[in-house]
Amino acid sequence: MSVKLHPVSVPPISAELIERWRAVPVAVLVDVSKGACQIDPAIRPLCPAAQQPRLFGRAVTALCAPPDFGAVLRALDVMKAGDVLVIAAQGNHQHAMIGGILGGHLRRMGAAGIVCDGAIRDVAELASWKELSVYSRSITPLGPTAVSLGEVNAPVTIGGLVIHPGDIVIGDDDGLGALTPSAAQAYIDAAEAKLALEAEWIKKLVSGKTIAETFGLDVTPPPQS
Repeated sequence: MSVKLHPVSVPPISAELIERWRAVPVAVLVDVSKGACQIDPAIRPLCPAAQQPRLFGRAVTALCAPPDFGAVLRALDVMKAGDVLVIAAQGNHQHAMIGGILGGHLRRMGAAGIVCDGAIRDVAELASWKELSVYSRSITPLGPTAVSLGEVNAPVTIGGLVIHPGDIVIGDDDGLGALTPSAAQAYIDAAEAKLALEAEWIKKLVSGKTIAETFGLDVTPPPQS
């Protein structure tokens, strides 16, 4: 058998819409989508909070059958600067699907980062690169053992969320989310409104408003019995 490369025509997303999403934290995306765009929070950022590089880019998917990582190898040749390598390894903890050598290659080509629903290794090296943002479900020193299976640029399920080639993948210290082109258009106004509302809450609290005043809580005393 050999790795299957799917022909893909990445759906267009306007540069303006992409730039608007760059300013949106994952928590706001997850809130306004009511969790529909959230990737399992068990897939964690590699670096500690406040040290994790923000992740933002369009997905290139690699569907793997660990311990085989053939799809990862073939995916590297179709990636472009700014892309995110999304590795669907079925949550496998036993075999790392990527490490320092391939991570370094992605870094040099200008890839945005890696999301692995499985294991990675060489994490000290990966974590030292601020140009490459890495998320994974687990870490193991044991590498892959075969290169003949898998699919590139097929729809994959990552942490409970189906991701298609070209979807926008967003990551920060809180976790990960992903947007299809249609979802990117559908949720952007609500996301920006939520950011504006949060800024207003902060402004009121800084000015001395009470929590009740800030959040519009009902302060009417209960009726006397």
